[in-house]
Amino acid sequence: MGFTFKKEERLCSRQLIDRLYSEGHRLMAFPYSVQWMTAPKASLLSHPLCQVMIVAPKRKFHHAVDRNHVRRLTRECYRLRKCALYDFLQSQGLTLYFSMVYIHNDIMSYEQLGHKMDKLLLALQKDILANQPSEQ
Repeated sequence: MGFTFKKEERLCSRQLIDRLYSEGHRLMAFPYSVQWMTAPKASLLSHPLCQVMIVAPKRKFHHAVDRNHVRRLTRECYRLRKCALYDFLQSQGLTLYFSMVYIHNDIMSYEQLGHKMDKLLLALQKDILANQPSEQ
């Protein structure tokens, strides 16, 4: 898998987003609040294993320049670290939908966000395993 972040990997469907926030699980991994839900792996070959939505709220960042900067930093950190998450989802046979809302008041540096993204993705994998129904 390449280090890309294509349109198919972005969560854009209004129905999926509404379902995510009504039925999904919440995880706090500072500086992000993560809302996630899983589904059985889709049989379509072109369907991605994971769809993500990145949010920088206007309430925290009043200037569009700052919101865009936070989203760009987050996208880049996720793009370079998503391979481990995709391998995990492939082994579990799941499709993941999640949103990352940046909740910190200040813009962190790229290096800091990279370390936080590593921790976030590990915590997300642990949370998925903990909330999966046990098969009997």
